[in-house]
Amino acid sequence: MKLAIMKLDGMTCPSCMQKIEHAVGGQNGVQDVKVLFNAAKLKAHFDPEATDADKLASVVQELGYTVESIKVKD
Repeated sequence: MKLAIMKLDGMTCPSCMQKIEHAVGGQNGVQDVKVLFNAAKLKAHFDPEATDADKLASVVQELGYTVESIKVKD
């Protein structure tokens, strides 16, 4: 498992947070996702054989939010 940490922009309310968590959490290979509204960050544990951080960022961007940065940790 790897951990993707993304800095987000464009969230205006807690329902934005829930929308992102639901969309990213529904992706193949994602085991845990948490969006921190006040910090504007997303943390997602994922299986690198099933997906990658760029694909998860694309899901966020398709919802209309900006991904300002991505870090991946083992």
